[in-house]
Amino acid sequence: MKKMNIIFITITILLFFIALWAVFIEPNTLTINRISIKDPALKGLTIVFASDFHIKPYEKYRLKRIIRAINKQNSHIIILGGDYVNGHKKGCTMKIEEIAAQFSQLKSKLGVFAVIGNHDGWQGKEEIINELEKNKVQVLFNSSKCFEKFCIAGVDDLQTGTPDINKALAGTKQSVILISHTPDIMPDVPYNVNLTLAGHLHGGQIRLNQAIITPSAYGKKYANGYLNDNGKKIYTTKGLGTSILPIRFNCLPEIAVITFY
Repeated sequence: MKKMNIIFITITILLFFIALWAVFIEPNTLTINRISIKDPALKGLTIVFASDFHIKPYEKYRLKRIIRAINKQNSHIIILGGDYVNGHKKGCTMKIEEIAAQFSQLKSKLGVFAVIGNHDGWQGKEEIINELEKNKVQVLFNSSKCFEKFCIAGVDDLQTGTPDINKALAGTKQSVILISHTPDIMPDVPYNVNLTLAGHLHGGQIRLNQAIITPSAYGKKYANGYLNDNGKKIYTTKGLGTSILPIRFNCLPEIAVITFY
């Protein structure tokens, strides 16, 4: 009986510390994930990719810390993957005006580009696009922006809108980096896209050796990280915030820094 009590107490303490970590510590941790991808056409380009912010009303400090971390990377270009607001209703999130004002502090050599996520769609897509663009963030809404050697293209959110890949890629004769909030568009992405960037899945938020569950029609295929799928290349970030359950376990929030060589 005494041995059983000791085991019970030990398990209880262990579960308490796991819960403490998953609810309060890991979701507020910020990591920089550096990825090198071989692509001679984009050699020398450095991108910072951040997605799934889900900023709650009281999280101004977390947002400012993310902005500082992004700016420290001194990238050529910054790409934002959607879900800036949190929850389904405006009372669950920091106001988009405040979030976008903080985004105006982002700095890179070629600018800041973004797409819209499903939570942004639920809370007012046009308003969010307007606020972002007022604050120096160019939203790619089935459209593209081309530079001398490459183009950035972005599509509408799959869950709350109509992504049009052909429209987004129209006129992009250079190398192309495509942004989508969700990786579930991948079957329709043409092979000549150099890299697709996506988020939405949060890496599953709760992971053991892999994600337990992901909100994707393709299961865990695109759960997180870099994947070369028979020539179609995608990087899916674990994102920065939480959704539905306010926890992360073995799935640290990340800012991705992608360098091509």
